[in-house]
Amino acid sequence: MLEALIAFTFASALVVLLAPNEWAGRLAFALSVVPFAGGLYLWSGFNGSGNALTGGTIAYETQIEWLEVGGRSVSWFVGLDGISLPLLVLTTFLVPLAIVSAWTPIDARQSQFYGLMLFMEANLIGVFTALDFFLWFIFWEAVLVPMYFLIGIWGGPRRKYAAIKFFVYTNAASLLMFIGFMSLVFALGDSVSSFALPEISAALAAGELGSWFGIAPGTLAMGAFLAMFLGFAVKVPIVPFHTWLPDAHVEAPTPVSVLLAGVLLKMGTYALLRFNFTLLPEQASALAVPIAAIAVISVIYGAMLALAQKDLKRIVAYSSVSSMGYVILGLIVFTEYGVGGATFQMVAHGLISGLMFMAVGVIYNATHTRMVGDMAGMADRMPITVGILVAGAFGYMGLPLMAGFAGEFFIFVGSLSAPALPYAPVFTALAMFGIVIVAGYLLSAMQSTLFGPFKLETDYDVGPAPFHDVAPLAVLLVAIIVLGVAPDIFFEMIRDAAVPVVEGVSIDG
Repeated sequence: MLEALIAFTFASALVVLLAPNEWAGRLAFALSVVPFAGGLYLWSGFNGSGNALTGGTIAYETQIEWLEVGGRSVSWFVGLDGISLPLLVLTTFLVPLAIVSAWTPIDARQSQFYGLMLFMEANLIGVFTALDFFLWFIFWEAVLVPMYFLIGIWGGPRRKYAAIKFFVYTNAASLLMFIGFMSLVFALGDSVSSFALPEISAALAAGELGSWFGIAPGTLAMGAFLAMFLGFAVKVPIVPFHTWLPDAHVEAPTPVSVLLAGVLLKMGTYALLRFNFTLLPEQASALAVPIAAIAVISVIYGAMLALAQKDLKRIVAYSSVSSMGYVILGLIVFTEYGVGGATFQMVAHGLISGLMFMAVGVIYNATHTRMVGDMAGMADRMPITVGILVAGAFGYMGLPLMAGFAGEFFIFVGSLSAPALPYAPVFTALAMFGIVIVAGYLLSAMQSTLFGPFKLETDYDVGPAPFHDVAPLAVLLVAIIVLGVAPDIFFEMIRDAAVPVVEGVSIDG
């Protein structure tokens, strides 16, 4: 099934690239619905249990030896567990909606744009399903290519600068992460015969790590942890590695921002959970206090930066930095609800941030401005769009019965009683304060732009948005509410896969 899903998405990208511009958008949407239907089918028949890296039952598993590198085999090894499946469904759900949201703003080289969107989706599916490091790394790096072109060709006035900055930051981070992981593999010596992540995880858990170039195993493990953490921190991103994100979001077209915030940032947090916190839990526990401090700083500093912005896209971009801080806090506490809540928050934030960027994009299509001081009273001219935007903003603030509240609640429950994190209540309280700042800047921005007498510093005539612009917003809002009302749609399988990670820390210390 997974092979068919990935192959179909790659083939769809090629078909759309060769299609005429005038119907590339509709064709891309029709083809993108098929992977979403496939994702729902995989979810409905999911029979995995535990964590794929710690000996759990892997759903839809396929392992075929591919080639040999340095005496170790590289395999086509894919499968799903309770952590990767929700992120796969999120990816296949957001892409069709992002494609529809592109119908209005994208009017040049459409077949290339939509083809690259589908090509990126195929690689994202690969990232969340690959269980061999080399296979995973190929997909991981391949995601950068379409994103670079999507920003650099269809972006705003400073698109080339933003695209190059995005590519350089994330590619350099990938190199650092690659060095850290490969040092672990070489230090494991003959105890591993492949690059399969479950085999490497089992060898590390069994204490098979030896010295390498005279570096003691403990020092090597800590160095590898730090290298991988820094590499993934850029991708998340967390403070102080976040500076590429606002530039990328501001210059990227709206559909690309939706996928960048909704899925690509989750690659970083997913990789942190898989590699750092699952493979090297002892090192993570030893650095619990500094990592928790980084998480809280990201929450508060990201929110404060958003408070100072006048561009609606920058406000939402810095909100993502703040939200990812909550995910890092949930991971480092090493409790069932902490790790499970962090994974759930990845999905919740993907939906909410996608909605926010999409709604800002719809308003921009009508007004051709995103600046808070350039418009007011938009609620009178675009009532449905503004209503959905307000609902999404309240979801960002953690309104009960919405997905954002469920994710943050799980994280706070897990972090308040975290034996692996000293001063856990202090860190949790500081992180909770970030919600107050979030409410402040979102309410201020909405009051300035959405309500009061109508004002627009341009000559564009503003009216209700077209149906195809509003429909994806409505679908996203329904999904956010459904996931908030019934979080067990995903949370039970997430928690089942998170428990072995938590138990690994308990055994180690």
